[in-house]
Order: sequence, then C-alpha cells, then structure tokens
Amino acid sequence: MKPTLFVLAAGMGSRYGGLKQLDGLGPNGETIMDYSIFDAIRGGFGKLVFVIRKDFEKDFREKIVSKYENHIPVEVVFQDINDLPAGFTCPEGRVKPWGTNHAVLMGKDVIKEPFAVINADDFYGRDSFAVLGKYLSELPEGAKNDYCMVGFRVGNTLSESGTVARGICSADEAGHLTTVVERTEIMRVDGVVSYKDEEGKWVGIEDNTPVSMNMWGFTPDYFKYSEDYFVDFLKANIGNIKSEYFIPLMVNKLINEKTATVKVLDTTSKWFGVTYAADRQSVVDKIQALVDAGEYPAKLF
Repeated sequence: MKPTLFVLAAGMGSRYGGLKQLDGLGPNGETIMDYSIFDAIRGGFGKLVFVIRKDFEKDFREKIVSKYENHIPVEVVFQDINDLPAGFTCPEGRVKPWGTNHAVLMGKDVIKEPFAVINADDFYGRDSFAVLGKYLSELPEGAKNDYCMVGFRVGNTLSESGTVARGICSADEAGHLTTVVERTEIMRVDGVVSYKDEEGKWVGIEDNTPVSMNMWGFTPDYFKYSEDYFVDFLKANIGNIKSEYFIPLMVNKLINEKTATVKVLDTTSKWFGVTYAADRQSVVDKIQALVDAGEYPAKLF
C-alpha cells in the first residue's frame, strides 16, 4: 500500500497575500513544493492531499493542482477556523488558524492509509522522502500507534542569514523519540552549532543532533487521537485567541502516555528554505547546484 503525502498549505494566503509565496526558485520557475512532490513520487508515495483555505481554492487548483494531476492522484481539503467540535464556537477576534494539528485533522475523511505530513514551503531533499516513504510503505496492513519523524541533522538546517528556531529531539536506545524541545535561537558560534538557553547563554551541540522540521509519518488512527485531544485543548485554550494546536503537542502527549512510538529516521538530506529574504538567492543557487549535479531534471513537471 502506497502512503499519502499530506501537504500543509493553509497558511499560504494569509502570510503572503494570494499565492505570491509560490516563488519560482528552480531553473524553470519551480517552487520548493514542486521539488517535495517530485521527491515524494520517486520515494513511493501514491497520493497527494493538500490542506488549504477555501478562499483561494480556485487560484490553487489552477496554478498548483493542475501541474500534478497527470502524475499522481490529488485531493484538496480545507482548514477553517470555524471548523470546531460540537459545543465550541470560534471566539470573537480570532483570526489565526488553529495550528498544524488542526490542519492535519482536515484530512480525516480522505486519508485511510499511512501518511506523511510536510510544510509546503520547506525544501526537505530527496533522501528524506526516500527514508520516510520506505518506513510508511513497509508498515503491516492495519498498523496502529507506529509513527515516525524525519530527524534532520541540525548542522544541515541552519541559515547563513541569522538564527533559526528548531525542535531539538532526544531519542532512546531504540531510536524512538522521547522529547522535542523548541529552541528559538540556533546558529553557529565560533564554528559550533549552539542554541541560546533560558538564561541567554549559548550552549553547544553536535552537528548531527536530530531536529524536527515538521516532517512526520502517521497511521490513520492518529486522526481519532487528534479529534479527542482537540476537545481538551479547546476547553483549556478557547479564550486565548492566539493559541495553536501544534503537531508536537499531540505527539508528546501520545509518547508520554506510552500510547504510541515515534521512530526518529536519520537523513543525509540538507534542509533549506527562505527563512529570511536574504536566503532567497542562496536557495536558488543550491537548487541549481542540485540540478547541475543530476539530482533533479531541469524541468520537473
């Protein structure tokens, strides 16, 4: 059974106005998302699901979905801030979506097989999709509570333009995730990858320390856990108009309760993205170098 790739793209319109952030960075105007989908297809994924906002559906179908339809089955689902469990209504003044795990919930009616979750605007690289696709496709039929996360080596995820925020991961001897701690300022200090701790001191870590880049693998039972826990989350947070229901919140709960395990998959891929405006040319150059090296064709789709 081929896994599904679930692409979180609901933040697009709000952050950039329309679909302007689908910036052509490849030699023929390819977007970062085009490379992810190309890598996913050759990594063994069999279906694409996008979660977007309803208000840019027409634009999205014309500019984005039409590119992939002849290559892989595609479905589109919608994230809406009013899509809440019975008994809850969106508080007045809330404009922010309810976060990444709320976005994941929107796929529950169309995804019945193991699936991966990625951000639309991160370049994850060929090897990461290969290891993720392999893990998900080798799960026994009907598998439950057996999840995974691609752990990028922190040294492969830095920006040359400033600090980055990353979820620093710890794993047990079996390679299962035990914690994810969000660190908001990470950069090289005197050549050593370092993060700023709660006291403002720089703490050095190994280059190969795994970090989360929001590249997860789940089985469909994850939807039910997410639905149930969303009710608890809303009871505690409905009054906070900026609260968000993030994937690591759900994952940490399942790990701590010993309900599920999350295998940390190592990858040699180098993540990159446009964290700062100054990163754009660097990303263009890196993609061109990969094309020149034969990793990708000059024209993807």
